[in-house]
Amino acid sequence: MKKNFTFNHNPLLSEKLPVWRARFVLVLLLAGFVALGCRAAWLQGVKTDFLQAKGESRYARVIELPADRGKIIDRHGEVLAVSTPVRSVWAIPDDISLTPAQTRELARMLALDPAELNRKLASDKEFVYLKRQVPPDIADRVAALNLPGIHTQNEFRRFYPSGEVAAHVVGFTDVDDNGQEGIELAFQKDLLGHAGSRRVIKDRRGHIVEDVESIKKPREGSDVTLALDSKIQYLAYSALKQAVTVNKAKAGSAVVIDVKTGEILALVNSPTYNPNNRVRLSGAQLRNRVLTDTFEPGSTMKPFTAAAALESGKFRFDTIINCAPGRMTIGSATISDAHPHGALTVAQVIQKSSNIGSAKMSLALPAEQMWEMYDALGFGSQLKLGFPGEAAGRLRPARIWRPIEQATMSYGHGISVNLMQLAQAYLVFAREGDLIPLSLTRVETPPLHGKPVFSQQTAREVRAMLETVTQPGGTATLAQVPGYRVGGKTGTAMKLEGGVYTNKYVSSFVGLGPISNPRLIVAVMVDEPTGGKHYGGEVAAPVFSELMAGSLRALGVPPDAPLRPMQVAQTQRSDADVKEGM
Repeated sequence: MKKNFTFNHNPLLSEKLPVWRARFVLVLLLAGFVALGCRAAWLQGVKTDFLQAKGESRYARVIELPADRGKIIDRHGEVLAVSTPVRSVWAIPDDISLTPAQTRELARMLALDPAELNRKLASDKEFVYLKRQVPPDIADRVAALNLPGIHTQNEFRRFYPSGEVAAHVVGFTDVDDNGQEGIELAFQKDLLGHAGSRRVIKDRRGHIVEDVESIKKPREGSDVTLALDSKIQYLAYSALKQAVTVNKAKAGSAVVIDVKTGEILALVNSPTYNPNNRVRLSGAQLRNRVLTDTFEPGSTMKPFTAAAALESGKFRFDTIINCAPGRMTIGSATISDAHPHGALTVAQVIQKSSNIGSAKMSLALPAEQMWEMYDALGFGSQLKLGFPGEAAGRLRPARIWRPIEQATMSYGHGISVNLMQLAQAYLVFAREGDLIPLSLTRVETPPLHGKPVFSQQTAREVRAMLETVTQPGGTATLAQVPGYRVGGKTGTAMKLEGGVYTNKYVSSFVGLGPISNPRLIVAVMVDEPTGGKHYGGEVAAPVFSELMAGSLRALGVPPDAPLRPMQVAQTQRSDADVKEGM
């Protein structure tokens, strides 16, 4: 039989618990409330930054304001590089909530692999680019999807109106607008703009609803005005390209320098590239050969040997040098002339391009004197124009020269230069024996005097010798320019590969004009011509003629020689070709 108990008489209720347990729990609860109160007071009264940052992260964002990179313009204000507006598509991964269908559509519009897009959207970064430099129409279509966390932003893309014509001068930038080659790299600090930023408030879908403040204003980059003349640059590009094609050459380079100011009016290389489309570029196309490639200059060095001989007082303009029988043995080595000559004056040594005559002049002088002359002309040292990859060339110390080496250097073997160094050195003959620095940018105040290297008398006498090279009996009659007196020197050198001279040639010509009052230096180099001709007078001199003629006319330099009937017809045809090409 069951016994009934009422609840209030339950035996469990009569069981007494220890007093300390209730007090312990009460203490714990009070301690928890005190800790929470202290934490709240600390965060809201003392350490407010944390809560503010967390709150702002829900609705506030700092947006970058892109800055426009400075323009690159030629001496006449023609634009060579300019930043054009494009858009970028970017995302805040924390705000992303896309369906698979939306992800596929976004990937299709941006031409991205869906897996790559998902990887970017899953990033733990606060900000990721989905695609840079998107055409405005595509960016507008992406924005029209109204996807949460997906945004577009204005930025700039570099555009080069002259394309491949001035590619090696101007260079190009990367996707972040940083210079990578040419002027873009050399003048990076001047051209680069500094981005600004602003703080905005966004809604829960990531849309900007209010501008809060401008944190930093963008600062635009500075424009750079080059010495380059776009008309002369195009003439050089066309003439060199044709020469490389006709002579089936590996490459070529040409440069035009203003004698009065040292400004570089044109600089071209072949092969070249289009900086607006650099897909599948090779290193050969990118190389600025005028400055990065060195070569043995060959006979273009002989005028400097003649100048040193005249300066020494041991030789005169008309001093006779016996060059017979066209061969000369020095130690165990023998040097020779391409065409044997007998007795030649110093002027004729230059006109006929005699290796023997040049070697005898050099060996009559101390090695240290020859080295000092080469060094004063800038050989063996960088020009420090700021272009990346500029080569210094090779000029060994005089103390280790052997007689055969001093002899061969007199006609351009055993020494290496780049084309720009060689062109600058010829300024001593175009001017009054002094050398001025070159400039990539426009020079407002031309230098009155440069560093003296030779006397005025020596410079004028060598200039007269250079004119004979282009006249009947000289090695470069194809360098003549209708209506102008010009002068220069041919160079033909075998290429040195692996310490051995090969049957590959470098053909060159460096000249100046007009002789009566020199205004321009034009230097041309053609690498490995294989079209049946390899002498500088056959390969490079015609390029000089075409480029010098067009450049002098473009600058409005008055003729200093009468035009013969045949020359008049040639000039008229040349003018028509230039107009058609321009």
